[in-house]
Amino acid sequence: MRWGIPIRSITARIILLAFALQFTVTGGVLVFVQQASQRALAAEQRESIDELRDELAAAWRVGGSAELRGLIEDRLEATHGAVAVILYARADGTPIAGNLSAWPTVIAPTTSWRTIDLYRTGSDQPERMGVTAIRLADGSRLLTGHVIEANLLIARVNREAMLAALAASLVMALLGALIIGRALSRRIETIAATAHAVGEGALAARVETSGSGDAFDVLGNSINAMLDRIEALVSQLRLITDGLAHDLRSPVTRMKSLIERAIVDTRDPEALVSLDRVAQEAEALLAMLSTALQISRAEAGIGRERFTAVDLPGLLEDLVEIYGPLAEDEGFTLAAEAPAGLQVMLHREFVSQALGNLIENALKYAAGGRRIVLTARERRGTLLLEVADDGPGIAPEQREEALTRFGRLDPARHLPGSGLGLSLVSAVAHLHGGTVELDDNRPGLTVTMSLRDLPRPTRSA
Repeated sequence: MRWGIPIRSITARIILLAFALQFTVTGGVLVFVQQASQRALAAEQRESIDELRDELAAAWRVGGSAELRGLIEDRLEATHGAVAVILYARADGTPIAGNLSAWPTVIAPTTSWRTIDLYRTGSDQPERMGVTAIRLADGSRLLTGHVIEANLLIARVNREAMLAALAASLVMALLGALIIGRALSRRIETIAATAHAVGEGALAARVETSGSGDAFDVLGNSINAMLDRIEALVSQLRLITDGLAHDLRSPVTRMKSLIERAIVDTRDPEALVSLDRVAQEAEALLAMLSTALQISRAEAGIGRERFTAVDLPGLLEDLVEIYGPLAEDEGFTLAAEAPAGLQVMLHREFVSQALGNLIENALKYAAGGRRIVLTARERRGTLLLEVADDGPGIAPEQREEALTRFGRLDPARHLPGSGLGLSLVSAVAHLHGGTVELDDNRPGLTVTMSLRDLPRPTRSA
């Protein structure tokens, strides 16, 4: 199973959408958690600072400056100066008590919240602090705060952890999206493989369903119901074609026998000429009927069970031996080219008849040509069977019309024929999973049957 998925396919779009959704949700949750934790920690710190400020202000209102100084000393001694920041100062900013040596010049007497780098008493390194300040009723100032260096470290660790989690979520989201896309692609490939098998003639192929009742099961059941109907119709077609072959060939054959008997019994020269023409038309009608039935059966995939191992060089040599004398009578040389040992599984009778039709077309329509070449070769797993002549060829704009059933180009309408030769070739190619192409042989026409994915003959030990 391959992982390559075209970037513009619907599967690739589903993968990208799944990846974007997963990464967005995961990243959004991580960012929300990180931001929420930071906001909660900051709110807790501000709440503790506000409580300390309110407690100190209440002490000043109860006992004045002495009560406030005593409470400040108790608070600093209780915390051993770990994180608390307190400064009680006169109206001009001169310190009275606390662990700051001077009132910060950038802090107004009344400040709701501010982060700033300050030196605490006895410290030789600045520290990041969050502080608030109020002015007391006598004009003195009170600053309370909290060292937030540890909080900044926690925030940095959280940020790094969040980035690592985002990177991990990126990988996991991509992997999850690929798994989802591959699962979808595998289900679609199963349906496509079934459709391809049916197209190749395996009418019994069906889409596997899991019984989960999901959308793929609904689609698979619908396709299987359609295939059941197609198989029934093809079976009916097979019965009808067999019936036609029996019911129509027999009257035409009896008519031909009666005409031949009449030819033997009559002595009138003019009647003999007319009967001979009628016999020829009966023969042409019988051949046309047989060819049309073969085309219908090949297009329906009937005949794959008769694939056998065929030696291509031997097949081409047989055709040269059969059609060689006729080609010499028409002024052509017939040659075959195929690598020794080239063997594939195919319907020998159908392929022989298709190549025979191409040889007959070349003899009939390649007026002015002198050489017809049969070629068999392999190219990247595809068998190429070619019939090339050096006649006038077919104009590019007329080649598609030439491949249609009963299609006859204007220059060939005065010649006998039914217009089914190339149609049979196309049907035989379809039976073998291939196509037919008409190309310029410079000069002349090259008809190529490209037969793909043919089974290989088993080799005995």
